[in-house]
Amino acid sequence: MGHWSDSLAVFDTETTGIDTRFSRIVTAYVGLIDASGGVTESAEWLINPGVEIPEAATAVHGISTQYAREYGEEPSGAVAAIAATLGQYFERGIPVVAYNASYDFSILHHEMIRHGHDPITSPRPIVDPLVIDRAVDRYRRGKRTLQMATAHYMVSFDDAHTADADAVAAGRVAQAIVRAHADALPQTAQELHDQQIVWSEEWAENFQAFRRGRGEPGFTASGEWPVRT
Repeated sequence: MGHWSDSLAVFDTETTGIDTRFSRIVTAYVGLIDASGGVTESAEWLINPGVEIPEAATAVHGISTQYAREYGEEPSGAVAAIAATLGQYFERGIPVVAYNASYDFSILHHEMIRHGHDPITSPRPIVDPLVIDRAVDRYRRGKRTLQMATAHYMVSFDDAHTADADAVAAGRVAQAIVRAHADALPQTAQELHDQQIVWSEEWAENFQAFRRGRGEPGFTASGEWPVRT
């Protein structure tokens, strides 16, 4: 019998900004990878978000307002399709990997509400390599970006900041973490989901204390995971 990480759905978005309550999805990717990290299923979206895409966001993902307006889908149907595709994987019991999942799942949550759709209720199991890596290798120096994670876990990563490349790379990092830290992880994806809720809260508490100790008494960090409502 194989391990739960032998088949993983992967999810990523590129957006108009960093505030999950107000930013809009511009591109999204949902796929499935096998035990070797090979892509076996995929779906992707280019969306006209209905607002101007800031130049800073375009500089990251390469999609301009003009391009999105000309070639993008209307957002209501697109975000509903993204949620439906993810829902099918959850219904099949397949874990969904998202690097910094509280960003992608939160922005999807608010997009669904914005367009009059019911958001995914308690999406699970989700696997967040960022949350897990912080917990199992707490004292490693350096940033915890996806690019740094792929380098540390020796995962090939090209075309950073495109939704498909980022999603697949995150899935392969998740598989590498499972191989490297199997003894520190729960046996099932459902148990891991619950453990990540705890780890996220602990990380936020520690980071908040650190920043306040560095002279920022009003600094706050949210540990709400995987959806910040």
